[in-house]
Amino acid sequence: MTATDAPARAWALATLVARLALAAGFLSAVADRFGLWGDPGTGEVAWGTYAAYLDYVRDLAPYFPGTLVDLAGGAATAAELVLGAALLAGAGTRLAARASAAVLLGFALSMFFFSGFEAPLNASVFSACAAALLLAVAPASAYVLTLDHRLRRARRGSGRPGRGARRPVRADRPAA
Repeated sequence: MTATDAPARAWALATLVARLALAAGFLSAVADRFGLWGDPGTGEVAWGTYAAYLDYVRDLAPYFPGTLVDLAGGAATAAELVLGAALLAGAGTRLAARASAAVLLGFALSMFFFSGFEAPLNASVFSACAAALLLAVAPASAYVLTLDHRLRRARRGSGRPGRGARRPVRADRPAA
């Protein structure tokens, strides 16, 4: 390994860990809302049901009237599901990271103002937001094991016909 390889490898490892950790956090929260981790009040289950989750949203967003709480809870769940899947697959990584940072900052601020300053700190929401921001500014070359990386390689071409590269046109044959 050369001196220039070390930072590239560090970025690659950091982005992979951040991407998978953020994806796991989002997808785990969605799974909890639908009871996949267990019944309410058992083990480490935060909600256990979607109704219990909506009660929590009401606590975090008292500025929303009743019907908007349901919409906000549904929008947050959809955003976490989409962002978790995108980060897991590494599809649109930079955009998903930026959107994740925005969602997490919104959660953190609501938790801070309506559940107390310790709530977002205990849940590491500001830390997750920081990880998303770092993922968003990481060099594109650091996005390893992603669909983005595969697509970037395919666009550059592999030098073989049919794998993103164009066949050279020979003067003695018409182009296909």
